[in-house]
Amino acid sequence: MNFPDTLRYTKDHEWVRLEKNNEAVIGITEFAQKELGDIVYVEVETIGKSLAAETVFGTVEAVKTVSDLYLPVAGTVLEVNPELAAAPDLVNSDPYGKGWMIRMTVKDPADLDKLMDAAAYGNIVH
Repeated sequence: MNFPDTLRYTKDHEWVRLEKNNEAVIGITEFAQKELGDIVYVEVETIGKSLAAETVFGTVEAVKTVSDLYLPVAGTVLEVNPELAAAPDLVNSDPYGKGWMIRMTVKDPADLDKLMDAAAYGNIVH
C-alpha cells in the first residue's frame, strides 16, 4: 500500500498535508478507502466551523457502511472538495490526490508533529 512520506497520518486513517498560510488538505488513506469499499457519498456540514482535533467533521458513505471522518488537528474547515459531489469514487481511485476531502486552516501547525509519519502509520496497518 502507498503512504506518501509528505503526509502525516492519524490512527483513524486520515491524512493531512500542510500547505501555505497554515492551510491543510485532509483526506482518508488508501488503507481506509480499501476497508470501506466503493465510496458513494461524502458529507461535510462543518464548513466555516472551528473544530478541535479528533472532532467529527463529516461522514463518508460506502456501499457497505457509513464512517465518521475525524479532524487530525484543530482548526477551521474552509471548503469541501467540490469534485466529490459528482464523483465520490475519486476517494477510491486517487485518495491522496483528487480524492481529498476538505481544506482547512490549522490553528497550530506544530500539532502536525504529533501525528504519525508514513513509516509509523504503515506499522499500524500491516
